Amino acid sequence: MKIYTRKGDDGTTGLLYGGRVPKTSPVIGANGDIDEAQAALGVARAAAGPGRLDAMLVGVERDLYALMAEVATAPANRHKLTPGASLVTAEMVAAIEALIDELTPEFPPLTDFSIPGQDPVSAQLDLARTVVRRAERSLQAVGMTDSLAPAYLNRLSDLVWTMARWQEHGETLRARDAGA
Repeated sequence: MKIYTRKGDDGTTGLLYGGRVPKTSPVIGANGDIDEAQAALGVARAAAGPGRLDAMLVGVERDLYALMAEVATAPANRHKLTPGASLVTAEMVAAIEALIDELTPEFPPLTDFSIPGQDPVSAQLDLARTVVRRAERSLQAVGMTDSLAPAYLNRLSDLVWTMARWQEHGETLRARDAGA
């Protein structure tokens, strides 16, 4: 199998289930930003190493594949999408909310703005959060009003912020315990 097809040499790209759009289309821009968000989460995951954060991020990264598939499908072909695999579902959004609710009690309430950079992993998460926010803004230009993809990205940015604060708290505890 060859990686290159030469079909995009004319400045267009293919959509899932058919059709082509210019590479400057808002759909392609949004998918590019979502792809970048997924990669940024992967960088945070690599920095974290094996463990609970890794497992949570793998799940989110897989969800983003479904979200990108939905974005890359022309409205006339949306009926061909598979919930959870190529279409964002209410359960996927609820799972993100559940993770936020699970992690939030595990760090003290913040009394001020958080400043990114307390440790390498939380800094990567904060950077990933900003990329998710950009993807969310880009998706608004697509106008997917009948989709849960915008809600998913909105919750995801909240989750990634929560993960960064949770990571910082864990780093603080590990540093304190190492000095004891």
